[in-house]
Formats: sequence, structure tokens, C-alpha cells
Amino acid sequence: MTELLNDHWPQLLTLLTFVLDVGLSCHAILYKRDAHAAVAWVGLIWFVPVIGWLLYLMLGINRIQRRARSIRQGAWQPEDPVAKAAGELAAADGAAGGSHTGLRALAKLVRDVTGHPLLAGNSVLPLRRDSAFPAMLDAIGGAQHSVTLTTYIFDNDPAGGMFLDALAQAVARGVAVRVIVDDLGARYSWPSIVNKLRRAQIPVARFLRKILPRALPYANLRNHRKILVVDGRLGFAGGMNIRQGHCADAGAVRPIEDLHFRLAGPVVAQLQEVFAEDWAFCTDERLEGDRWFPPLDPAGPVLARGIPDGPDEDFEKLRLTLLGALACAQSSVRIVTPYFLPDAGLISSLNVAAMRGVEVDILLPEQTNLRLVQWACRASVWQVLERGCRVWLSPPPFDHTKLMLVDGQWTLLGSTNWDPRSLRLNFEFNVECYDAELAQTLEALVQEKLAASRRLTLAEVDGRSLPVRLRDGAARLLSPYL
Repeated sequence: MTELLNDHWPQLLTLLTFVLDVGLSCHAILYKRDAHAAVAWVGLIWFVPVIGWLLYLMLGINRIQRRARSIRQGAWQPEDPVAKAAGELAAADGAAGGSHTGLRALAKLVRDVTGHPLLAGNSVLPLRRDSAFPAMLDAIGGAQHSVTLTTYIFDNDPAGGMFLDALAQAVARGVAVRVIVDDLGARYSWPSIVNKLRRAQIPVARFLRKILPRALPYANLRNHRKILVVDGRLGFAGGMNIRQGHCADAGAVRPIEDLHFRLAGPVVAQLQEVFAEDWAFCTDERLEGDRWFPPLDPAGPVLARGIPDGPDEDFEKLRLTLLGALACAQSSVRIVTPYFLPDAGLISSLNVAAMRGVEVDILLPEQTNLRLVQWACRASVWQVLERGCRVWLSPPPFDHTKLMLVDGQWTLLGSTNWDPRSLRLNFEFNVECYDAELAQTLEALVQEKLAASRRLTLAEVDGRSLPVRLRDGAARLLSPYL
């Protein structure tokens, strides 16, 4: 064998090279959705041997989606708690949007995409920075049966301490408490608050815990959801993490403007369902029975539906919802997001809406907390400016709000940003709402933000200096990973 290798190693190496070229090329052809990406990878594999293979194996294979599916495969799902909680309150999609035929079509689209019913009888109350934490703490303080909380960041700071105390007191009263903190988000402060939660006898799980450096290839598989459910009847969702910057009167060094929502009615069961699935994945414990999923009575006029999203079986559900909402818009689209790096499809949809005569306003922070994301945004925002979309920059404090309004009748709220990390790589949760009164309340809030902001023009973007444009363009190359 040694003699054979010595005599014929050039031929064997050529054969191995050919086999790898063919095998990796077939993989790219079969699994790359974008033809341009497939062509680029095939060319790299064939014309840059060894380096091309390594780059494709490290960066070209979508391990994020594959890993997400494998880690959650077989995870227990609750036995139709939404149907139990909703009873006869599931609304026909035809009732959504009233006479707005586009919104009725959107309701059908989201039903088909998510498989979740649109539920009538909900109340949705916006909570700004001065009222969100007090409302959440009051709800925990009044809990009688159960509290479930999932958050991306749970800082070990005064704000985190208030929630720790409220949860500990609930446990002392005999309330069943369950908490999920994302493993990466638990490391935003040191020492982590997770150990304090455990010492307080609060059942807590870290989502997808990994030990560095093995965690690095899957660093984007994060649970970015923010959900609180009390007694299975009262829910909170939106964009707020648990950290000091969200406290209005705390004198935080880095204050954060944001928006959260208090929900009541049948849609709360959909929040609880998402938590129960995540908790079962983290701990194998099943949350069942009236303590977690009680029958729910009507609480308001809003038609609402939860939209879970993630790089598993829920892949691109939110992106399809965004595309559908842009397609049905007739008069106005308002988008508030801290990070704006939409893909080509979303950019085209935004531009088509603007070219149809729809007012498209996109509100971004003047200064974000992530420099690379801000630079990448500046390098790509011209694509929507040149077709008539209006982009506004809000002054400090940093605005972390995530909100979308269509035609003053449809609202999308939740945890998702307009960037690849949220739309493809992380686990998110949003709620769509069909209610003119709610949308108009939020429209007034957006108009208040716009009045305090300045409009970004195409001339300003084009007028950046060459070094700044090169810096921003280089950051844009990283946008799939930001």
C-alpha cells in the first residue's frame, strides 16, 4: 500500500480533488436557493482547490437551519392549548380588516403560513418606557397560579433585581414560576443573574447552553423572544429586555427607548404555547392543565394572532408576513426598527409599495448600539431612498422599538428586527393585530417620533466621503451575519 501511494500519489490526489469538487458542487446546486450564490460557490470550489472547499464547508453550508431542526426535533408540543383556550372565539379570516380586501387576504396568508388561528376578543395596550416594567412587576405581584417568563437579556443590575425579587416572592406564595434566559443573553452582565435565580428557588433554564469555543459556529441560534404570561390569562410581549436602560427614572448611563405590550384574551394562549414548547425543549418538563392554559374569556375588540419565527419549522414565517403586508398596503406603511438590513426581496417590496403611491416611512436611530450594523445600513439604505421610501433618523436615546403599521388598521409588534439575524438566524415571536383604534393610537406615537426626527436624504448618503463609503461598504459585506 505504501509503495502504491508513493508511485501513484499524483493520480490519487487528482481523483480525490475531482470527487470533492463534484460532491461539493452538487451540494451547492441542490441547496443554494439563490442561483447567483450557487454559481459563485461552484466557481470557487473548482478554481480555488482546497481553499474553496474549506470556505464552502465553513461558510457555505447552512448549518444554522440544520442545527436548529436537529436540536428541536422531537421536542414536545402542547396539546392544542389554543383551541382549548379560544373555544368558539376563533375569528374567520374574512372578518379581518373590515372592508379592506388586502387585509383579509393578508389574514389568510398568515393563517396558511403559521397554521395558527386568528383569534377575536383580545385587548392590546401599548406600554412605553415609563410604564412597561411597573405593569409587568404588578402582574407578577398579583399572580395566583403561574408565571412564565422568557427573555433574551436578563441583566444582573437594579432592573434585574426588581424582577428577581418579584419572582422570588411569587415562588414563596406557592405560585409556579418558570424562567428561560438565552445563554448568550445571560452573559451580558457578570456575574450572571441566573445563579441568583437558582438560589432563590426559581426554576430557570438557559436556552441552548454551549461552552465556548464550541458555541461559536451556532452563536446566532439565539432565543430573542420576550414573553411574560401570568396565570395563563395576562401576557406581555414586545422588544424590551430586562435591563436598567429601560427604566425611565433610573438615570441609566445608556438609556433605551422601547415599546412593550400588555395583552389579554385568547391570544395569550398562543404566547403560553410558545413558552411551553421552549421550556419542554430546555428541560423536558411539560406544562399542562388549567394552571398554565385556563379557559379564556373575551377581553377586547382586537383580532390577534401570534407568529413564532425561527430557523427551524418556523423558518421565514415572519419574512413572508412582512412581504404580504407590504403587498396589501394601500395608503401607508410605517416601520420602526433599531436595525435595518433587509434582503433584496424585502427591499423590492418596499420600493414597489412606494412606487404604487403608498407612503412608506422607515424610522431608524441616528446612533445605534452596534457600529457595524449602522455602517452596513448606511451602505445599503440608498436602495430604498432612490425609489421614494422616506427614511428618518431619531435622536438619542437609542430607540429599540420594533413596530410596523399598515393603512392605519394593521399592527405588527414583537421582538423581530429588520435584519438577517432576526429574520433567519434567531428564534423570535411577534403578534399581528387587526384593529383600527389600536393602529391609530400607535400611528400617533409614530408621528410623534417622526416629528422629533430628521429625514435622511439620498444626497446625504451619496455625499459621504470615500473612506466612509469604503468602511460602510465593507461592513455591508458582513450583513448576512450581523
